[in-house]
Amino acid sequence: MESMWKPRKVVIVGAGAVGSTFAYALAQRGLAEEISLMDVNHDYVEGQVLDLAHGLPFYPSVQIRVGQNHDFADAQVIVVTAGAKQTPGETRLNLLQRNATMIKGIIDEIVAQQSQAILLIATNPVDVLTYVALKHSGWPKGRVIGSGTVLDSSRFRYLLGQHCNVDVSNVHAYILGEHGDSEFAAWSMTHVAGVPVDEYCAKYGPVANWSHLREAIVQDVKDSAYHIINYKGATNYAIGMALTRIVGTILQDQNSILTVSTLLDGEYGIKDVCLSVPCLVGQDGIKQIVEAKITPGEKEALSKSASILQDALQQLATA
Repeated sequence: MESMWKPRKVVIVGAGAVGSTFAYALAQRGLAEEISLMDVNHDYVEGQVLDLAHGLPFYPSVQIRVGQNHDFADAQVIVVTAGAKQTPGETRLNLLQRNATMIKGIIDEIVAQQSQAILLIATNPVDVLTYVALKHSGWPKGRVIGSGTVLDSSRFRYLLGQHCNVDVSNVHAYILGEHGDSEFAAWSMTHVAGVPVDEYCAKYGPVANWSHLREAIVQDVKDSAYHIINYKGATNYAIGMALTRIVGTILQDQNSILTVSTLLDGEYGIKDVCLSVPCLVGQDGIKQIVEAKITPGEKEALSKSASILQDALQQLATA
């Protein structure tokens, strides 16, 4: 079958806070030639597109318009941000039942258009819904990606940079596992300019009580979304930038290592669940899962995260 794939076309399903912020960030970066924004609320998406389009004189060259189902056919990347939003006090897993049915409906529409796109899921709970999207679509696992802990890893790097008083671009760190309460910091992979973070803080500081601060930083990463939701109702700016990073990696075939959510098939001793581990990402989606050497404690934390997600999948299957 001849591919109808059009380079650098991105379709965004969901024009709410995350989808519209992502569209704005993507347009600003000049990474896409065409951005199609879709939403079940027709008037709302029309307004969002019109507002974005009025900024066209200030963007790099890009078309921004209201999308239709036929736009799936020639998209290079389809990003799903639609879904019920997380409310104060609600965990991501509480969203499972409400959003799984919606994701299946969107996948049916995408598959019907014989799309050859890379599918990026950002709707929460993202790991479970990435699994649902992968299985429902029947696509190769590399073409269905969850935004995973790319944002969490960014939060982790930010906090480490603040505590270590160093430019965040010199901090290399990953949050792995579920994008949620069971995620954990891979301290064994964390370094500042090539220096292991514990060694850096001991030698260069100024960080007192570092062992205590380590725990506080990780908890702050886990609680970040809850704090922001309590303050203003939703998270949108940082996740919009995280999605731009992932999509830019695909559009430009950058071969970047990102902690996106993907299906594991024996890697790290885990099977048949989607969660975040370091992955090589490019124009074909996930090209390779990177099996880093992590500590036994970190491997146990990853397995625990996988078990929680597998339990959620089982609950969904029996609901």
